[in-house]
Amino acid sequence: MQKVVLITGANSGVGFSVADRLLEIEPSLTICLACRNLARAQVARSELIAKHGSKCTIDVQSVDTSDLKSVYKAAEEIKQRYKCLNYLYLNAGIMPVSTINWKGFLKGLFSVRRVIEMFSTGEGLLSVEDHSTDDGLKAIFTTNIFGHFVLVLALKDLLVNSKTHIIWTSSSNARRSHFNINDVQHEQGSEPYSSSKYAIDLLSLAINNEWNSHGVYSHITCPGLSITNITNSILPKWLWRAITPVMCSMRLFVPRITLSPYNSAEALVWLFQQDPAAVAQDRKYISHCNVLGKRYTHAEMIDFDVDEANELYEKLAGLEQVFRNRFKS
Repeated sequence: MQKVVLITGANSGVGFSVADRLLEIEPSLTICLACRNLARAQVARSELIAKHGSKCTIDVQSVDTSDLKSVYKAAEEIKQRYKCLNYLYLNAGIMPVSTINWKGFLKGLFSVRRVIEMFSTGEGLLSVEDHSTDDGLKAIFTTNIFGHFVLVLALKDLLVNSKTHIIWTSSSNARRSHFNINDVQHEQGSEPYSSSKYAIDLLSLAINNEWNSHGVYSHITCPGLSITNITNSILPKWLWRAITPVMCSMRLFVPRITLSPYNSAEALVWLFQQDPAAVAQDRKYISHCNVLGKRYTHAEMIDFDVDEANELYEKLAGLEQVFRNRFKS
């Protein structure tokens, strides 16, 4: 049977490159580009067909993970469209109104360790503003994690029957110190992006605790530092191009500087080629590039507490039940 892969946020950046690289490996795949902007998704579909040929199967699905009604609607359409879903890449995400924290940046320049840390994780380098969605939830929390979790729960029967491999796009910016189990939306904090990415790490672990017995496995990845639509909101494209040679040389110390979305897809594609049951679940799989441009996947232990992971799962499941009942009524 033809394998089916669904990728959220697939019209550009890392999501698009995952689709591109998977078709290079296995042209017979059915790829579903699940995107907020259907026009851009159709453009991405045309580009993939132009490169890989008209015989490849590429579908387009409308879904906006910041809009829960959109997520529930998409789940129903996905269940009607596919009898099997082998891989689910939860990649869509936002980091809105990102700017350089110049004070933190200049202060960090006086420490080699801090320079490496800033360019490895972005910690202390960026200022991120959040806002609320029409559902009354924080946008970064909803887009990056909760909307995806709602999709997972809404597709549960399909995922269990398919023994789906779930692959999340997390970040090296995920920090346990920025997450509070009593403030999962990060309404009281100043690091909503980092909090949402750490929540992804926890949730993936909890999904494994709940679903491994059904043959469903979940893993997390980090694409490294790549120039995408998110980073272009931080610095202009011409400046990124200007500093690219310097950043390539920094790979000697910071190999997660991948720069291109194609390179950043490395860990996500590597997981596609593995037996999910044999891959450690308490690791984050990070896309790396050496100074010569060779791509490889590096695994790092996740900083976590099992009880906290399970508590997050229960809290999000309870919140999902509230919205499911609301939309039913």
